[in-house]
This record gives sequence, structure tokens and C-alpha cells, in this order.
Amino acid sequence: MFAGHFGLAAAVKAADKRTPMWALMLGTQLLDVAFVPLLLSGRETIDTVVEGGGYGGSLIHADYTHSLAGALLIAALAAWLCGRFLGRRSGIVVGLVVFSHWLLDLLVHRPDLPILPGNLGGLPLLGLGLWTHPAASAALEGALIAGGFLLYFRSALARSKSAGTGSGRARPYWSSAVLGLLLLGSLLSDMLG
Repeated sequence: MFAGHFGLAAAVKAADKRTPMWALMLGTQLLDVAFVPLLLSGRETIDTVVEGGGYGGSLIHADYTHSLAGALLIAALAAWLCGRFLGRRSGIVVGLVVFSHWLLDLLVHRPDLPILPGNLGGLPLLGLGLWTHPAASAALEGALIAGGFLLYFRSALARSKSAGTGSGRARPYWSSAVLGLLLLGSLLSDMLG
């Protein structure tokens, strides 16, 4: 799941006008952003289990960034940092959005999400495996994207109307169109691998 995380960020933006969209978009992908340097260093890995990629084509060994404890730690750090620069409320919102990444991954990942970093203690790995059902996984991701887009568009339109008339009337349409294209592009990227 890649695009679905962005769809959730768009939905949160519709409800929270104060937190900048960039903070929500980055926050929703922060676990994956932290994963990249560990992947490049070999500490975390990806194994192909289904030829052709796409949904569920990989087994991800993100034993630090995507462990339950690691996700909570990264979310807490993001909440603290955003709280210092964007205000307490935005910090809490971003922290929750960061942790939402792990919750959504729990739905789609095969059992490859450890509870403790490095799978300390050899506890059972978590993951409900929705990726093994590509149509259901695509439907969930599509619903997150469509829902996030519609909520964002309605919110942007309402904000524009309450601000009055003028040159800003087209802004909610343009910003929503750009967001929609980005969401659609990320979904296609997910589906095509």
C-alpha cells in the first residue's frame, strides 16, 4: 500500500485545516522514508515472492522501521518535532498520521511486521495479508484514495466559498485536480509494481 496512505492524508487534511498538506503527506509515508536508508545499507530488505511485482509481490523485512515499537517511536518523534514547529495540535495529528501507516500496513502485509525492532524475542510476525488478494487490496486502496479525494475536494470548495469571491474561486478545483492526479499516479504505481 502506497497510494492509500496518501488518500488517508488527504482525508485528514479535509478535517484539519491547520496542519500543512506537506506534513501530512510526508507523515503518512515517514515509515517508508526511514526504510529507504536501512534498505540501502542492507539492514532491512525486500524479497520478491511473486514474479511481476504489483500488489503483494514482495516480502518486506523492515524489522526496525515497520515494527510496532519502531512505528510508535517514529510517530512519537514526528509528533514532538511537528509540535515544536507547527503547534501542539498539528504535532498530535502528524503523529497519528505517521502511526496510521503501520495500521494500514497491518491490513495488507503478509505476516512480516515484527512487534519489537529487529524482531527481538522472536515474537510472532503480524500482517493480515490482504495483498494476497490483489482485487480486495486494490479496492481498499481505491476506496482510501476516492474517499480522501472527495473529502479534500469538498473541504477545499467550502473553504473557498467561505473566503468569498475573486481570483481564488478556481483554486479548489486546481488544487483538487493536482491532488487527484498525484493520487491516481501513486495508485497506478502500486498496481503496476
